[in-house]
Amino acid sequence: MTTEIPYIPDNAPFTPEQRAWLNGLLAGIFSSAPQAVAEARPSLRVAVLYASQSGTAEGLARKLAKELKAQGHTPAVSTLVGYTPASLAAESHALILASTYGDGDAPDGVSPFYEQLCLEHFPRMEKLLYAVFALGDTHYEHFCKFGKELDAKLSALGGNRILDRVDCDVDIDGPFAQWKSAVLARLSERRSEPRPAEPALASQIKSSDRTDTATASADASSPHFTRESPLFAPLLEKRSLTHPASSKTTLHLEFSIEGTGLAYEAGDACGVIPSNDQNLVAEILQKLQFHGNERVPGVKSGITTLHDALAHQLQITRLSRKMLHAYAERGNCTALFALLKPEQQEALEKYIYDRGLVDLLAEYPGVIDDPAELVAMLPKLTPRLYSISSSPAAHSGQIHTTVAVVRFTSHNRERGGVCSTLFADRASVDDKLPIYIQPNKKFRLPANPDAPIIMIGPGTGIAPFRGFLYERRALGVKGKNWLFFGARSAEMDYLYKEELEAMCADGHLARLDTAFSRDSERKVYVQDRMLENAHQFWNWLEAGASVYVCGDATRMAKDVHAALHTIVCEQGDLSSEAADEYVDALKTQHRYHRDVY
Repeated sequence: MTTEIPYIPDNAPFTPEQRAWLNGLLAGIFSSAPQAVAEARPSLRVAVLYASQSGTAEGLARKLAKELKAQGHTPAVSTLVGYTPASLAAESHALILASTYGDGDAPDGVSPFYEQLCLEHFPRMEKLLYAVFALGDTHYEHFCKFGKELDAKLSALGGNRILDRVDCDVDIDGPFAQWKSAVLARLSERRSEPRPAEPALASQIKSSDRTDTATASADASSPHFTRESPLFAPLLEKRSLTHPASSKTTLHLEFSIEGTGLAYEAGDACGVIPSNDQNLVAEILQKLQFHGNERVPGVKSGITTLHDALAHQLQITRLSRKMLHAYAERGNCTALFALLKPEQQEALEKYIYDRGLVDLLAEYPGVIDDPAELVAMLPKLTPRLYSISSSPAAHSGQIHTTVAVVRFTSHNRERGGVCSTLFADRASVDDKLPIYIQPNKKFRLPANPDAPIIMIGPGTGIAPFRGFLYERRALGVKGKNWLFFGARSAEMDYLYKEELEAMCADGHLARLDTAFSRDSERKVYVQDRMLENAHQFWNWLEAGASVYVCGDATRMAKDVHAALHTIVCEQGDLSSEAADEYVDALKTQHRYHRDVY
């Protein structure tokens, strides 16, 4: 067997001199290559693309790239932010991990790519083989909407699916492992199939070079502690930030990471591995008439007790369509089958909205008689993410978080958030809780320390901005700071009031605008304060300010975005279309950041 020497085609974007030099180099390398190289299975170049809001899709993309490389492929990892459809059309293989956030939206910065892809005149993609792994949350109405739309559009443009799209809920580990295995198997088959030469475009070479560097950098800086292997950090302090008479409780928590090597940056999130309420676990065991010592498969591997699985490994406070379907089949529950019909989607969502496993067992008893079957139908208990409200420069050896405690009553039962009630009711100072860092690279302070920043964070959305303010003070930066904070009542819910007012008094906060919606006849929100100060807001934008928004994605973030558009339109004397372009330019310049959920 002879070695086929590759060459740079005439239509490659090089000068004749560059092409001649590269062809000479390739000829020299391959003419002296050992026979084993010629007989090796060909490597596939695989574009690994991600659309990530909080970093989850990016992390999965880099894991996938490592395995592709281990199998002899040539992965090229890239975000879809700034990526072009033309670059995708030039690829032969693409694996896309696409998150959806908020009300079915694409992650920040990804919309321009998708909008270009949707242009009617865009070229076909018959040469592209692709697969989409869509990430979402079934508790949102438009589950995995962006991933679904992207997959459908690529198919409409003539792209060929390597395998069907997978839509993944918040429990990502199992579905991702299955999808990855299926993708790798399909690519392994492709390596043995005859295929045309893949052109090495200049844009691809540049992307590949950037990818290798980024991957190496990510590997070198990977934290020692992860969601799979968290740090058990002592709880140093727990105090309420809200008045005892408030209908809401918000906690300030401080964890010690002294001497552990765990590092973070202002803007990152703290992941917490929760556990379920032991009283709820006991009630579930009682309804099932199990004692809890039954041996069952663990979530990851091995064998554990049913009690341990229900307390620490499985989601028991929420229901899902998949879980109801498994339960209905097991018990032949006619009423549940009726709810699962496509035309009953609204009724199904209403049913599962405020119910958990204990309700299902009470309404349809006697269905489960095998502990292993119960474990098989329950989803994995997933980590909770909280924006870090401290600064590594100002709070050495500590991580602070700001947590709203979720409590509500439904169907004659008191209920609460799994992790927030863990903090409020079941964790004490000095207890060690499992935590890790979830980097948020899209939510960073400006590289220019003199740049002004505008922060908009009602409720617990203030968390990262407290970290930003302490970070900028500790580093002695000169950029001005403006904060918009909102809550229901100044007396009851003014989080970090003393700290913020002190920063105003000493000038570190150049401006502080608050909106307390229940303190006046007309409800006032942060977006209203923005519009009231439109002229100053516009002046800060024109002076190079970066805008940061943190908090609720369903309403607040949309209202704030609309207010920003109005300010740009009116103060800049721009048309609606020109205002859209201005705001898009802020995103491109990394001056408009959103951490919404």
